Amino acid sequence: MSDQPERLTRANRPPVSPALRAPSSRSRKVPYDCDTALYRQRHKVENLFAKLNDWRRIATRCDRCSHTFFSAICITAAVIVWL
Repeated sequence: MSDQPERLTRANRPPVSPALRAPSSRSRKVPYDCDTALYRQRHKVENLFAKLNDWRRIATRCDRCSHTFFSAICITAAVIVWL
């Protein structure tokens, strides 16, 4: 007997679908649908985070204060977007 009867067992859980799927490959016989506009926006955000990690100060979190670290992130993101 479980202490938490309201907890759902694995068999009783509703099916979970991914929030955003990558576009299906061309080799699939039945391609699944994908929201391409949302996927492109997500890809841009992921690329921004990858470029932020190229900056040593941001990747290693050298700043002591959170507001200084946040301002460094803002300046770095502005430079990345500008270039």
